[in-house]
Amino acid sequence: MTALLTPRPAATDSPITNAPRRRRRLRLRLLAVAAVPVALVMAGVLVLVTLFASGFGGLSGNGFGFLAFDPNSNAPIVLNDPRLAGLDQEQLHNSVKIIAAGMQSTAPGSANPLPPRAWVVALATAQQESALRNLDHGDRDSLGLFQQRPSQGWGTAVQIMNPTYAATKFYQHLVLVPNWQTMPVTEAAQAVQRSAFPNAYARWEPLASALVEALVRSLPSTGVITDANIRAAIEFAQRQLGKPYVWGATGPNSFDCSGLTMRAWEAAGVALPRTSREQYHAGRYLPVGQARAGDLVFYAYDTGDPATIHHVAMYLGDGTIIEAQQAGVPVHIRPFGFTEGELMPFAVRVTPKR
Repeated sequence: MTALLTPRPAATDSPITNAPRRRRRLRLRLLAVAAVPVALVMAGVLVLVTLFASGFGGLSGNGFGFLAFDPNSNAPIVLNDPRLAGLDQEQLHNSVKIIAAGMQSTAPGSANPLPPRAWVVALATAQQESALRNLDHGDRDSLGLFQQRPSQGWGTAVQIMNPTYAATKFYQHLVLVPNWQTMPVTEAAQAVQRSAFPNAYARWEPLASALVEALVRSLPSTGVITDANIRAAIEFAQRQLGKPYVWGATGPNSFDCSGLTMRAWEAAGVALPRTSREQYHAGRYLPVGQARAGDLVFYAYDTGDPATIHHVAMYLGDGTIIEAQQAGVPVHIRPFGFTEGELMPFAVRVTPKR
């Protein structure tokens, strides 16, 4: 039980670089974690067993790749696609945010994420309306990426100036358009925007398609992800409980953090990259507070920069994770909070390729 309450270290599959800072974080985590009753751990395990017995909501299998860049980061986006050479960093970051919003949006009555066609329509629309810039001005009271108007019910000026909000509102209106999936891009966009220039969106479809191709990549896995896949990944990880942590180890007798998650999903028939930083780009982003069993959660020195990720764990549901934490601490299940220090704001839902 001591292992379950051992605070997570500053690094797992990355080198030690700043001992004083880690000791301060370690003391803070020790105080926070020690305050959690041991009964919570046992309750979490009991709930997990019950969860497996009754089944839990699995993924639909309609994954459409994963974002190559974090929508919450300001780190430079470097692309080697000549079709996108004219776009600057502001435009690229806004494009990532638009796609991320689409990955987190669903149509009424469906749990599946919107398909890439929706992202293309949204990107072409934003390029026409604002040149993919978050404008604080426009025709009359039009604002933001999509030049939405507060006076027309799109939201407050503050809301519309939030790229994620603006893109989400666009998708919410798009999915209400009958047969939008099979419409020409310009017609689908016009049905939402009702522009004075209804044919202007068509010219941006090649650019929008190029952005999707460059910013969204496919996971090297096959088939669909079902409840059985998720269960297989978690059960594999559980069978490793008590095995020692060894930096760089991928089993079968010892693991580091990403070695454990990689082998767990491998047991479920899904290939993940080797390191925690690579695994952060191996699925669909969603707010960490919406994580479900089987999702991956990540820790970083700078939560706005995925290049500083140093730890990954698997979320089990009901406030628990399983992880290979640090040297001297075997693979274990521990309580987990969505406001832990260094926790990345996005979890990753492992996603099959398109």
